[in-house]
Amino acid sequence: VLTPPLASATVMVLRDSPQGPEVLMMRRHGNSSVLGGAHVFPGGKLDPQDLQVNPALLDQPPARLRDALGEPDLDEALAAGLHLAALRETLEECGLLLADGAAPDALRQAEARLRAGEAFVPTLTALGLPLQTARLVPWSRWITPRVPSVTRSRFDTRFFLAEAPAGQDARHDDHEATETLWVLPADGLRQYWEGTIDLAPPQIMSLSQLAHFGSVAALMAVARRRRPPLVEPEAFDLAGERVICYPGDPRHSVPQRAWPGPTRLAYRNRRFEPDGGLDALLPPG
Repeated sequence: VLTPPLASATVMVLRDSPQGPEVLMMRRHGNSSVLGGAHVFPGGKLDPQDLQVNPALLDQPPARLRDALGEPDLDEALAAGLHLAALRETLEECGLLLADGAAPDALRQAEARLRAGEAFVPTLTALGLPLQTARLVPWSRWITPRVPSVTRSRFDTRFFLAEAPAGQDARHDDHEATETLWVLPADGLRQYWEGTIDLAPPQIMSLSQLAHFGSVAALMAVARRRRPPLVEPEAFDLAGERVICYPGDPRHSVPQRAWPGPTRLAYRNRRFEPDGGLDALLPPG
């Protein structure tokens, strides 16, 4: 029996650097049951409490949050819950509240309360911290293949972009994550190729897309103009290799591409690689 994928949210937190936008990645604890030891973007599963929020406490109407996701049939409470899960997980996993003007003392108190099991929105409200779903811009939606290639669990994950808030420092908790890394997307892919970091296919393909942009503003502008692509990877075996293909690939059921660049990754050399090697993942030139 197929298990339905778990609703989850992931945030690609960005900041500008002289060389271009950097993205925040966290190294998951080696004992983690999901992608242990791999570098991932902050994120996690939807919590039932994320769905039980009074819309009056939100900075945007739930209908607008649904429209931003580009999913007209999505339940409005779920659309709001996914945005809240993205904000909550970013605070829990790397200590960043995606909001302007958050007092450091209140932030630390919020983290302690969340660790103690208190709900996210009531905690922010009690401490006078802002709730800013508008900081999140939907980027893509990934649904784990019916036969997962990397983890046992299946996820239905909305990927968001968010600019890092000024005056806050990202840090890992040594519990879920053991390293905090700000990296240029192209450099992250090079480190993966050199074997210094481990990445799962959604991170590989997402870094490849981010590498094409020269600023956070340019990324955000494109994200706001387009409908977030739905990516349902399809896996098959070819000449003894496990291959994952994406929309637009000749073997994929969806003929329209979701993005420029490679449409498949093959598991070889104990990692996922595109045909054409590292250069296929990087912008030309």
